[in-house]
Amino acid sequence: VCLTGCSRDLMVKINQICHQKSLKFFTGDVFGYHGYMFADLGEHEFVEEKPKVAKVNPNVEDGPDTKRAKLDSSETTMVKKRVVFCPLKDALAVDWSEEKAKAALKRTTPDYFLLQ
Repeated sequence: VCLTGCSRDLMVKINQICHQKSLKFFTGDVFGYHGYMFADLGEHEFVEEKPKVAKVNPNVEDGPDTKRAKLDSSETTMVKKRVVFCPLKDALAVDWSEEKAKAALKRTTPDYFLLQ
């Protein structure tokens, strides 16, 4: 479900319905130079391809090779990951006085507060 140009209450209501029925939900809008986008994908599973780490030569006792592993770009491994998205209502109801939220405040764009 994709929404744009809707009121906050309508977005929250439709997102709650989508979240309960495990439907993917997207909303966004643009106001001149500012805009927002929100996605609630529920439980989303995906596969990520990562390069394998080459093992360090055990015969080398000293030097840069013993301190860091090297990435082998020719071999990769597939890693299955799972992300759980929160509903829009929870994203808008963050208590910014909590310690965890204070740490995230530096990474939060000012546009989030314009949406509020």
